[in-house]
Amino acid sequence: MEILWAPWRMEYILSDKPEGCVFCKCVKTGDHKQSFLLYSSQYCFVVLNRFPYNNGHLMVIPNRHVSEIEDLTSEELSDLIQTIKLCVVVLKKALSPHGFNIGANLGKTAGAGIVDHLHFHIVPRWEGDTNYMPVIGNTKVMPEVLEKTYEKLLPFFKEKEDKSL
Repeated sequence: MEILWAPWRMEYILSDKPEGCVFCKCVKTGDHKQSFLLYSSQYCFVVLNRFPYNNGHLMVIPNRHVSEIEDLTSEELSDLIQTIKLCVVVLKKALSPHGFNIGANLGKTAGAGIVDHLHFHIVPRWEGDTNYMPVIGNTKVMPEVLEKTYEKLLPFFKEKEDKSL
């Protein structure tokens, strides 16, 4: 069994969180580059995770501030899944991963760092992308800065704007 280790994330999980919803703030700011916002659809949006498990770690987030998946309308849920599919297509083209972890942590006990606003993670994976550094050295080696990854992914999302998924 392969395990995705991320011991450095505990600092984030246990840290004090800013007032208000970071996801809602992300959309309201006009600076998409600053918030790493890559794509918006009718009912959701895509951001690059600031605390990634791996390069290209994206989050798909409903526009509406809801915490439970069952609170999404059929239209919102359909758009969310179509946007997750788009993320996979974009990541395949831009970064050529060998696989993906896709999921949501529903509730604090399940590991959600932001419990009040539902979001899904898309984590690209490559063969051999785990090594001894996180386990032995408590250090994750990220081969690319977030700004560079953002710039690499943005053209692929721009290409998909105003086109049906």
